[in-house]
Formats: sequence, structure tokens, C-alpha cells
Amino acid sequence: MTRFSAYRDFDWTLFGFVMLMSLISVFEIYSATMHTKFHGFHTKQMIFLAVAVPLMFIVSLIDYHRLLEIAHWAYGISIVSLLAVLAVGKKVLGARRWIGLPGGIHFQPSEWVKLVLIVAAARYFWGLSGKEELDWKDIGKAFALIGVPMLLVLKQPDLGTTMTYSPILVAGLFFGGISWKKASILIVIFVVMVAGIWTSGKVLKPYQKARLTSFQHPENDPKGSGYQVRQSLIAVGSGGIWGKGATKGTQTQGDFLPIPYTDFIFAALCEEHGFVGAALVLILYFLILIRLVQNAQTAKDPPGTLLVMGVAAVMIFQIAINIGMVLGMMPVTGIPLPLLSYGGSSIIFTFLALGIVMNVRMTRFVN
Repeated sequence: MTRFSAYRDFDWTLFGFVMLMSLISVFEIYSATMHTKFHGFHTKQMIFLAVAVPLMFIVSLIDYHRLLEIAHWAYGISIVSLLAVLAVGKKVLGARRWIGLPGGIHFQPSEWVKLVLIVAAARYFWGLSGKEELDWKDIGKAFALIGVPMLLVLKQPDLGTTMTYSPILVAGLFFGGISWKKASILIVIFVVMVAGIWTSGKVLKPYQKARLTSFQHPENDPKGSGYQVRQSLIAVGSGGIWGKGATKGTQTQGDFLPIPYTDFIFAALCEEHGFVGAALVLILYFLILIRLVQNAQTAKDPPGTLLVMGVAAVMIFQIAINIGMVLGMMPVTGIPLPLLSYGGSSIIFTFLALGIVMNVRMTRFVN
């Protein structure tokens, strides 16, 4: 424990930013659900935080090299858990994503798999660090590593979570040393595959296709596929500069804005606190991401950098997709806003990932 005496190298600045965002989350969930059937969810969010924060401190004491050593075992368990969801998982609203546990607890393996993939990808690309450039065999193995869990989660179906695995692969390939020529070829292949998947009708369900296209013209089906985006845009626009005030958002409190405590919590925040409140939250996200990048730059070895940038890549992706969705610039995919949206699995994943980031920082000067 002398290596970590008094958490001397713990990133308290990052921790402060994260806790400030968490407090905003609790307040906004309370405010957005005050006069709705979801009132009281802020209390559950505080319980999730009470569990997640200590877990972050515990994980920060585990040398990340030990996590890299057991990555293959963790990956295997993750695949088994995803197969178990498909076999015996609980089906809700047409999706089989959870495993029922005693006490009414629902475990969602797909959310935890993100953390395992970050560690597994870091280990894999670390093993290739001696190469000047990735060859096609290396790239193929990387796609298989991330692709197998993606296909299993897509089968549930859970398109949103499936998409959050992709930035782990992209970050790994980028920092692993892929050439621009190979990257360009992969982009072309990706575009062709997406076109093929879209036209085949065998992978994406009709409602998923509607979600992916309705954001472009929500007015075409205002009571159907375009309802969520349309109500979100109304909420964001009605907030103006300063907002309508806490608990006073008409779209939010009138139950017009769908699920204002999770997917559309940023729309609720915009309605109640306006452009100023939204800008402050975005600035706080920027500061958190800058600290993550700084910790990646100061890591003592390549796997440390890969781990932190994997965490940063997932957060950047989720922030961009969620806010883009709220503003009608991205499809509605059900991706939560990190640290702000309600949800135990999302909160605990984020804090466990931050625990690994903290350990990378704390071991910078340890031999």
C-alpha cells in the first residue's frame, strides 16, 4: 500500500469533475420527474452512486497489468454471459437483454462487456506494439475480438449497446498503428456492408430502421416513429437562453418528452435550464475528456495509454450520439448520456472504467 499512500497520484481533479456531473444528474433526474410517474428515481440514482464510487476506489488499487493478465478469462466469461442472455434472459418490450436475479435485480451483461472489451483490446494491441504497422491478419483478429460480442448483443436485439463497442475497436486500430491506406479500405468495406445489411432486411428489424431514419423528417410521422425526436426538439427549443426553471418544463412535466430521466435527459435539462445550463454541462464534459486524454499521455507504458483512450473513446461516442439524438442530428438508438442518465449498469460501468484510469495514473512512477 505504500505505492498508493494517501492516494498521492490519484486524479482528484478528474474525480471532482465527475462528482459534480453526478450531482447534476441526481438534481436533473429529480427535477425532470417531479410531476411524473417516474418521481423518486433520483433516490435510486444516489444508491447507484453510493455503490459505484467505492468500487472505483477499490479498482484504482488493482494494478491494471493484473487485469491485462486475466483479460482472456474475462472475455470468455463475457461471451458465456451473452449466450446465457439469449438462452434464459428476461424478455421486455421485444428485447432479451437482462438476466433475472433474486430480489428483483436485473443484470445486463452487455453493459459490463464494454469494460472487458476495453481491457481485452488493450492487451491484444499491446502484444502487437513491436510492429511498425498492423497487417491484415492483425486487423482481422481485432475485428473478431470485438465483432463476436457485437453480434451477440445485436441478436438480443440491442442496437444502441452494440454501437458502443465500435469505438473500442476504432481506438485500438488507431493507436495500434493501422496505416491510412488500410483504414481507407476498411471504410469502403464498412459502407458497402452497411448498405448490404440495410437492404437485406434480415439483420435490422423494421422498427430499428424506422428509428435510424425518422430523425431526418420527424414531422412525417409525428405520432409514430418521429414522436420522440419531435418532442425532444420542442423541449430543447422552448428552453431558450435561461430555461423555464427547475421542475417547470412543460414538455417534461407534461409527460410529452419520452423517458426524460435516461435517453432524453439532456432535452429535459435544456428545457429547464436553457442554453446556459446546456453549455455548462458540455464544458464539464470537455474538462472530463481533457483529463482522460492527459492521463493517457502520461501513462508509463502503451497498455496504460490504450486502456485510458479506450475509456475516453466510449465516452466521446456516447456523448456525441446521445446529444446528437436529442438535437435531431442522429438516430434514436437508446444510448445513455454518461454520468447524467439514470441507470445502475451505466453508472457502475463508468465508475469502474474510471477506477482503471485512476490506477493508470497512480502507477506512473511505480517501477
